[in-house]
Amino acid sequence: MENVVSTLAGRTLAERHEAYATEIRTLLDAALTVMRRDETIEPRVSDIVRTAGLSNQAFYRHFRGKDELLVALLDDGRRRLLATIERRMARADGTTDQVRAWVEVVLAQARNPEAAAATRPFALNGDRLAVQFPAETQGSRDRLIEPLRDLVGEPAALAIYHVAMGMVHDALVERRTPTRAEVDAVVEFALKGAGLGT
Repeated sequence: MENVVSTLAGRTLAERHEAYATEIRTLLDAALTVMRRDETIEPRVSDIVRTAGLSNQAFYRHFRGKDELLVALLDDGRRRLLATIERRMARADGTTDQVRAWVEVVLAQARNPEAAAATRPFALNGDRLAVQFPAETQGSRDRLIEPLRDLVGEPAALAIYHVAMGMVHDALVERRTPTRAEVDAVVEFALKGAGLGT
């Protein structure tokens, strides 16, 4: 009988987990839709749940408040960015091209209009979220830096991260697109700083 109970309980938990994961993904996507549509960095929970087609109860089942949803959305975006970085770096030949790939993918957040629209709220909210959720924001930042750290070591990786993210931040706040020359300058700076300059 114990095996039957465990099996049924496991199936119920798996079904609930899948349903909750779907709700969370729907809420995250809805928040991003609202933020883009309304050009706001402060989406209202009522707008998010209406866009998601869910209830306030569903929202608060997963998030203690709007900022917790925003930090989850920031982490989700950084994980997607990291996946793109890793794909580009895997296709690159050698350390120099891998560093170049990392910088170019990061700066694409400000050069691609769709990516810029999705990233702008976090450029404007980043400090507040980092203060409220230090462990979560530090963890997602560290994951982005890790591929660089493996190539060039800690100090150079941090410097490259700050220079690239600084340019992304400024471009998003100013609503401008970094030029190809600006991207090339950051790449050259990163390579020289890591001792890889030509």
